[in-house]
Amino acid sequence: MSEINTRIAEVIRASGLTKTAFAERINVSQQHISRLAKDGTPSDRTIVDICREFGVNERWLRTGEGEMLMHLSREEEIMRFAATVIRDPSSEFQRRFVSVLARLTPEQWQLMEEMARKLLQEQPEEPPTDAK
Repeated sequence: MSEINTRIAEVIRASGLTKTAFAERINVSQQHISRLAKDGTPSDRTIVDICREFGVNERWLRTGEGEMLMHLSREEEIMRFAATVIRDPSSEFQRRFVSVLARLTPEQWQLMEEMARKLLQEQPEEPPTDAK
């Protein structure tokens, strides 16, 4: 297994997706992803697609230098999320939720902000434990 194959396998693990779901996100087969994670040679297109879809630093994926994930600005994070919601057919709840948010009035946004601030203030100091 080459170093790039090891890094591809690491990206798959970090994504929390199955190989099938990972492959679907970059429009390749699950078998192709399995091969790349072991000993296959990724094409430039596949490398670019992995980096774009999963926020991976291309230099790290190709060479191992730097950090695995790119650091995105708030605007880049929002654009990436919006692109995923638009493109990913499995994100129906996210689409509906974003659609509702898009129709909020300024007053409703103010109310949402106030509620979010209250929720943040009311966080428990210790996470609840499961009582059995």
